[in-house]
Amino acid sequence: VVMPEIDGLDLLRLLKEGDPTRPVILMTAHGSVDMAVEAMKEGAKDFVTKPLDYPKLRSVIEAVEEEIKLRKDSRKLVSKIKKGSGFGPFIGTSPAMKQVYSMIKDLANTDASVLITGESGTGKELAARSLHELSARADGPFIAINASAIPHDLMESEIFGHEKGAFTGAVRSREGCFELANGGTLFLDEIGEMPIALQPKLLRVLEDGRVRRLGGRQEFQVDVRVLSATNRSPKEAIADGRLREDLFYRLNVFNLDIPPLRQRVSDIPILVQHFVSEFNEKHGTQVEGARDETLDLLRSYNWPGNVRELRNVIERAVVLAKEEWLEPKHLPPYIRESDEDSSQKLILPVGISAAEAEKQLILKTLERTGNNKAEAARQLGLDVKTIRNKLKEYQKKS
Repeated sequence: VVMPEIDGLDLLRLLKEGDPTRPVILMTAHGSVDMAVEAMKEGAKDFVTKPLDYPKLRSVIEAVEEEIKLRKDSRKLVSKIKKGSGFGPFIGTSPAMKQVYSMIKDLANTDASVLITGESGTGKELAARSLHELSARADGPFIAINASAIPHDLMESEIFGHEKGAFTGAVRSREGCFELANGGTLFLDEIGEMPIALQPKLLRVLEDGRVRRLGGRQEFQVDVRVLSATNRSPKEAIADGRLREDLFYRLNVFNLDIPPLRQRVSDIPILVQHFVSEFNEKHGTQVEGARDETLDLLRSYNWPGNVRELRNVIERAVVLAKEEWLEPKHLPPYIRESDEDSSQKLILPVGISAAEAEKQLILKTLERTGNNKAEAARQLGLDVKTIRNKLKEYQKKS
């Protein structure tokens, strides 16, 4: 603090002007409570007095080192997102998602029917919209209908339309989804929930492209590509009598399966960073990203609600956070509690490379042994030199 020409507090201000995120620690033999308060208000990371408490200084510097690493990782993720870290509305670069992107590209410029399968919250409608937007029909309408959200007695009118007087309350004629989607794409979500009595009529339209409104005599020729989706097993729906087998085969010319989040955990850090940016803008917050221990908790959770659930969890965390980084305490209790034994687990996604799996295993074992390389080597059946060489290799690549 006490220096010739310029004092430490003025230097602190200049350093923070150059980079507000730069961590600065002040040290002095002439400290007071007022000076410490002023330093912290100006953005000092810490204020230490002489004679130095070396254990405290070490912990302060280690905390700063961790923050620098976090900020570096966060900037890398933000840069990745800006450059394009996915495909269309999808975020993720895991092998499982790359297969999905490749198939969407292959299927987009065909008129073949595609049945999109996957658990709730995986992004089936995003896939359908991507197929439409990349197709020759992109300038045409995209009409989406959820069969589970419409009362069964209104389903036929919703899909095929109706004429005036076709039923009580039909005070005027109304176009159905097939007519509205003419020249474009119709997306039938939760196809297994469609009334079984209506399915033969749907099959007929798929076969000949002609639609007749409820209560009408005239048929309309339509040019519509039909995409459909379900979060249940189609074969189980057929066995239960809820889905006609002939309709299933007509809809399932191609199957596009969207993997659950637990099979693409390597995408979680970039998804988290994407959602942090989204909710900072929405709520006016200034969260930088998530700490490593927070990401570890998110990776070890099973995610029954998939990406939709992760998005909601991150919004909650961003709103609760009063600091720059998302901490484990900002996550819902059920996620924190699910990781009580996470130090003994290593969850790897299907499709990860052998080299990446080896890296994760070595790093997790080092974490569990408190960075004791000799003990980690013993547990892994390697020698210490191999562990050191691997760590140097990982550091170079990062």
